[in-house]
Amino acid sequence: MSRLLFWLALIFLVGFAIRSKIREAQKRQQPFDQPPPAGAGPAPGPAARQHGNAEVETMLQCAHCGVFYPASETVQARGRDYCSAAHAAMPPA
Repeated sequence: MSRLLFWLALIFLVGFAIRSKIREAQKRQQPFDQPPPAGAGPAPGPAARQHGNAEVETMLQCAHCGVFYPASETVQARGRDYCSAAHAAMPPA
């Protein structure tokens, strides 16, 4: 009897996990411009509503560590772009 309960619980948990992953994938595919369907949760806040109006900033890659960062935060040294002054001061790799 306990084996049967174990397998039923396992099947239920796997089904629940699959269902939540499918819902998450559907939410990611929904465009930002369309409002969520009625009853899909709370309305988006002011920051989410302004997403389409925000200006996009160019991203650069650090010559030392490879991390991408906004172009407004760049530190230039020896003709290369770095994410911080500490990385700019390090010898080239």
